[in-house]
Amino acid sequence: MEKQAIKYCLYARKSTESDERQAMSIDSQIKEMTDMAQREGLNVIEIKQESHSAKQSGQRPIFLELIEDLRNDKYQGILTWAPDRLSRNAGDLGSLVDLMDSNHLVHIRTFGQSFSNTPNEKFLLMILCSQAKLENDNRGVNVKRGIRAKCEMGWRPCMPPIGYYNRAFNGVKDIVVDPERAPYIKEMYERVALKQHSGRTIKRWLDENGFTTRAGKKATISQIYLMLKNPFYYGTFEYPKKSGTWYEGSHPKLVSEELFGLVQKQLAVPQKSKWGAKEFPFRRFLVCASCGSQIVGEEKFKQRADGGRNRHVYYHCSRQIDYSCPEPYVKEERLIETLLGKVDMLMLDNRDAEQGLINAISKFTAMMKTTNKSFDSTESFHIYARYVLESGSAFEKTRLIRNVSCKLAIHNRTIIELEDSAA
Repeated sequence: MEKQAIKYCLYARKSTESDERQAMSIDSQIKEMTDMAQREGLNVIEIKQESHSAKQSGQRPIFLELIEDLRNDKYQGILTWAPDRLSRNAGDLGSLVDLMDSNHLVHIRTFGQSFSNTPNEKFLLMILCSQAKLENDNRGVNVKRGIRAKCEMGWRPCMPPIGYYNRAFNGVKDIVVDPERAPYIKEMYERVALKQHSGRTIKRWLDENGFTTRAGKKATISQIYLMLKNPFYYGTFEYPKKSGTWYEGSHPKLVSEELFGLVQKQLAVPQKSKWGAKEFPFRRFLVCASCGSQIVGEEKFKQRADGGRNRHVYYHCSRQIDYSCPEPYVKEERLIETLLGKVDMLMLDNRDAEQGLINAISKFTAMMKTTNKSFDSTESFHIYARYVLESGSAFEKTRLIRNVSCKLAIHNRTIIELEDSAA
């Protein structure tokens, strides 16, 4: 087929990756190839362009359009700056060669070469595109080798954590201490290790002192814990993450290894007890009236003079919604006392109640009838509720609270119906 009769598509591509920063821009490719088409009288009926890497096959949407248009005989030739603009992988190269074998693609014209459906020219096209793939593969190997060499020299090849920043001076890059934030990081470690400050306490202290991230935002609790667990601050780092490969850093240390270890002990989560070992019967079934967070239980032990210990159970807002929620801690005894004073407001919906609770109330009512007393269903429930709150087991208390039909909330160390708090 004569070149003048061939319909061409001009395809220009620029990779978005840094390894092709020196490649000719898309506008320059289009201009050069358009001028050449005019000089040689080539019939260009469409121009396609995209910014996309060609390392992986089948990932470029515009190139896939080009392949589909060739199969449909919309055009029979491709005009492009160089073979590596078309393919840097075996899959896309195979698609082009298959189109040439089936005579859907009869000519590829680049700035310095021409490829037609002949054995020698197809072989040359495959060599040039395979060479581009080889360059890509070698570049990846070289980059990984360079990263390993940088790590072995003590420089982590990514953005340093808060408290440091990257510096480039006279062509030399290194990691230096951020004089504005580093003192806060060091004191944060000292407060946790020596004063047992919690993450929320640290956040409150940082916010009060105007501490911000490099983006100018307040540090979140999750960021604070990430900083407290980052060994980079005492001079070591793992790269890549979770690889198990550790390096000794050449950057300045903000804390000692001993201080870091003390903080990790303070942050260590104690091993969970067996189910039911800690009894918090009102946990999960009460909410905070101020912010709507769940109520959680916590036990404290006080040493007695005789060597024993007294166990006290407290409930408080989990502060999942508002970490500065003002609701105070309240003793379990205080909650039970409040519920006993408002036991008449506890309602039971027999349609949704657990069968185990209904059976327990029935047994309790039958026992009470032996004293020649009779009660209606509401009275039976209220008397049973009072009995459970005063002397029932933790399981019985939990079962009772999770089956009441009214929603309960804690406000100022007392229990109220949730609708009351809304009012």
